[in-house]
Amino acid sequence: MSDLKKKIILEIKKIYDPEIPVNIYELGLIYNIGIDEKNKVNIDMTLTSPNCPVAESLPNSVKERVLKVDGVSDVDLNLVWDPPWDKDKMSEAAKLELNL
Repeated sequence: MSDLKKKIILEIKKIYDPEIPVNIYELGLIYNIGIDEKNKVNIDMTLTSPNCPVAESLPNSVKERVLKVDGVSDVDLNLVWDPPWDKDKMSEAAKLELNL
């Protein structure tokens, strides 16, 4: 994994779902992070549900935070619903935090 990708993941881990005390990376909301040769970052992410109260603000927060990472030239964030999010997408750390 590249240093830039590691920095991006660290920044994303600072963003928490307001209803769940776990960061969105550990929750499994980030499906893919790609970086092209010009350091443009492509992120596929989802939300816990289409009716999520932060459906408009959370993707913008991710994009804004990643844009601030040193070396990132641009961010293309895709909000995807397929495959739908479920608890199996959570990391073991997140499951432990939530006693699942």
